[in-house]
Amino acid sequence: MVSCKLAKNASGASRGEQRIREAAIRIMSAAKTQFKRDWFILTSLVSKDFKLKYRRSMLGVLWSVLNPLLMMIVLTAVFSMVFRFDIPNFPIYLILGQTLFTFMSDATSGAMSSIIDSAPLIKKIRINKMLFPLEKVVFSLLNFAISLVAVAAVIAFFQIPLTWNLLLLPLLLFYIFLFCLGLGLLLSSLAVFFRDVIHLWGVVLTAWTYATPLFYPTSILTDWMWAIMQFNPMYYYVTYFRDIALNGVTPSLGANLICLGCGVGALAVGFAVFRKQQKKFILYV
Repeated sequence: MVSCKLAKNASGASRGEQRIREAAIRIMSAAKTQFKRDWFILTSLVSKDFKLKYRRSMLGVLWSVLNPLLMMIVLTAVFSMVFRFDIPNFPIYLILGQTLFTFMSDATSGAMSSIIDSAPLIKKIRINKMLFPLEKVVFSLLNFAISLVAVAAVIAFFQIPLTWNLLLLPLLLFYIFLFCLGLGLLLSSLAVFFRDVIHLWGVVLTAWTYATPLFYPTSILTDWMWAIMQFNPMYYYVTYFRDIALNGVTPSLGANLICLGCGVGALAVGFAVFRKQQKKFILYV
């Protein structure tokens, strides 16, 4: 009798384990299918944006290289000759800050309006809405990668020695990608309900440009300005970029933690707001 009960218990346990395994397999299969679907949609959206941006343009993708170069030439003439900021290797100092800030500006601005612009698609099919702001950030990252050709050309022209610190560039891009994605998720959620955010963000970016040392040295800041600068995430990202590409300095552990903290913090807030509000998007777009 006892052996029969033990056999039944063992049989029941094995059936339970089998059900758990089957459920786990089904979940993994569903997750894999969803990932493939989302990846296909993401790559299709990036490809579409890439084609639309350079459609009917004679130079095409070369504008991603020429634009930072031309801006660098203009701003160098203004700030090195008119305002006479005494910054060593000023053109490189400028283009490093400019290209990184442009990436943030383009990524967040594109992500902000992504849900509204995709309203027809959202209303027609069931789709992961988070893909739209994510795609804009990925697209801006690709454009930034192309603009690095201009950065490399300027560094080569001024014969700046390269160091192993440049290997930290992917780490910096990971930090700022998280930051831009978090901001993009937050802004895209707010823009659905408050269209004024779209107009206000342009003003914020303009102020943010001047609040970040892109074309002036931090030595001109007063004590109260320097205190405010400590709360500017882009200051840390731009400084990180200049350290590894221009100064040949390895960023400290503290600098890495600050950059990572800004990225993770922005992503946590943006993801939480987006996830909470996304079910209401269809009623307002």
